[in-house]
Amino acid sequence: MVFRGTISDAADFDPTADAETLYNAMKGIGSDKEAILDLVTARSNAQRQEIIGAYKCSFGKDLIEDLKYELTGKFERLIVSLMRTPAYLDAKEIHDAVKGVGTNERCLIEILASRDNKQTQDMVAAYKDAYGRDMEEDIITDTSGHFKKMLVVLIQGTRDESGVVDADLVQQDAQDLYEAGEAQWGTDEAKFIMILGNRSVTHLRMVFDEYEKVAEMSIEDSIKNELSGDFERLMLAVVQCIRSVPMFFAKRLYKAMKGLGTADNTLIRIMISRSEIDMLDIRECFRLRYEKSLYNMIKDDTSGDYKRTLLNLCGGDDDLAGEFFPEAAQIAYKMWELSAMTKVQLRPTIRPASDFDPAADAQALRKAMKGFGTDEDTIIDIVTQRSNAQRQEIRQTFKSLLGRNLMKDLKSELSKNLERLIIGLMMTPAEFDAKMMKKAIEGAGTDEHALIEILVTRSNEEIQAMNSAYQSAYNTSLEEDIQSDTSGHFCRILVSLVQGAREEGQADLERADADAQELANACNGESDDMEMKFMSILCTRSFPHLRRVFQEFVRHTNKDIEQIIKKEMSGDVKHAFYAIVRSVKNQPSYFADRLYKAIKGLGTDDRALIRIMVSRSEIDLFNIRKEFKEAHDVSLHEFIQVETMIGDTSGDYRKTLLILCGGED
Repeated sequence: MVFRGTISDAADFDPTADAETLYNAMKGIGSDKEAILDLVTARSNAQRQEIIGAYKCSFGKDLIEDLKYELTGKFERLIVSLMRTPAYLDAKEIHDAVKGVGTNERCLIEILASRDNKQTQDMVAAYKDAYGRDMEEDIITDTSGHFKKMLVVLIQGTRDESGVVDADLVQQDAQDLYEAGEAQWGTDEAKFIMILGNRSVTHLRMVFDEYEKVAEMSIEDSIKNELSGDFERLMLAVVQCIRSVPMFFAKRLYKAMKGLGTADNTLIRIMISRSEIDMLDIRECFRLRYEKSLYNMIKDDTSGDYKRTLLNLCGGDDDLAGEFFPEAAQIAYKMWELSAMTKVQLRPTIRPASDFDPAADAQALRKAMKGFGTDEDTIIDIVTQRSNAQRQEIRQTFKSLLGRNLMKDLKSELSKNLERLIIGLMMTPAEFDAKMMKKAIEGAGTDEHALIEILVTRSNEEIQAMNSAYQSAYNTSLEEDIQSDTSGHFCRILVSLVQGAREEGQADLERADADAQELANACNGESDDMEMKFMSILCTRSFPHLRRVFQEFVRHTNKDIEQIIKKEMSGDVKHAFYAIVRSVKNQPSYFADRLYKAIKGLGTDDRALIRIMVSRSEIDLFNIRKEFKEAHDVSLHEFIQVETMIGDTSGDYRKTLLILCGGED
């Protein structure tokens, strides 16, 4: 196995001298914390165990107990954890995850999905030795259902490690997984557990590739569609670790540090457990995925001696490097390959109502708005449980049956965000997009993010319908208004997109390679020339074709297109190109990110929230929900519920958003 850690055996190692150094650092009043952290992070775990033995021989004292006494807080947890063997550290983490009230399922998932057979067996033995209890029994007592069954399979530490791959069995497993999930009503969870819990890593990688051919979607998307809760999270973690353990840990580290507060236990556990195995690969994957080095993220998110120790374990700053290391470039290339091969099944949260009666709905809405007061519940229930096509029938029937304009009545009866949301749902998609574009342009200041989001994510047909609706509603062309309100390369990008003339169809591999070479050449030219060349390709080629272009770009440059855009461009041009790349790679993920930014922080961007929830509810809001949960470790439903309570948001507005969301993940 190639060494990819940041911590290794120290040369000229003398455990007795090290024990004396640590003793001197802790005697007297106060402790020399720098001396402690510098010494401990400069020794391998095996050498630290020798230091523990030498300390007891020389001073008759327990080094770990002395460290606990002298140090405090997160720094103490980190140093003491470094002094434990990997097996006993894992055993303690599992024990802490299951003891007491509540279970730390994410800790169980992280450890059991990522350890090889020997690590798992050593951990089980250490657990028995440390606590006099059986780890399997404790986990069975504390978990349930298919989640429990998969954990028990993983605890056995008996995954096939022969490295032998049977091509016929690869095809059979791929077919069996398909038939256990996507091909039938309901899911045969036992089949997923058996295959993903026992087959070798090499075998499963080939199964995943074969599965994409059979199902026309990735195994990850099928798991998101078929499973739920902790079982879904566990199976996704297993798949991620099969694909790339370093990428799995890069994602875990990012989630541990982003947002308000740091998940220090997760951060400590991963930095220690991977420091002698694959921390260099994790660093590369981290920079690949988040365009920021792990070193700098730790530096920004932690402080004091705790920070210094973590940075020593991290081992270096990859933002100083210009290009990917070979391993990261291969992962980037594979990520685009997966994106190109995967056919995502788009799933809405709102579907047409059965036994639909537009006349009855029209009468019920009129009754809800007659007299004093308004029956908001009835309005919400009808509007959110009909498809847009059905809502248009209700609008027409309301006028022909009652001689009234439903939109005017709703506006007079509702207010603020609830009114905006309900009116948005009652418009046709083209009318709604046209209105959103108008709102983004009119008045002081332009909402460039809204312009980008709409024009990047709509099909040619949707853009053309929006242009017609805009002309009809405002007696001016959308293109002219964009030209009046924006300028420079950003204006040209928007004008190109608003034509609704993007190529359609699959990738042309030869042309994709030529396009990638042109983009690579443009990166070495003048800034204006670069932006024009990017525009000529990114704004005109089909999304399937662009996936292949971006994949070949990695091969030509050893860089990722997202990284280049972020580094070389600025302002709205950067935002527009970045949105195109994100949409090409994974459009539901792009919308999930937009929703997160709209809701979090001080005050909610209600216009963006309404725009996305309305426009995607009948297209792919279910997919967006799944991507949101994957990225932020919280469901979109819960996030809306909690975050919209903070402002002056009405309960009816929140209720309507939650119905559109369609459920808890």
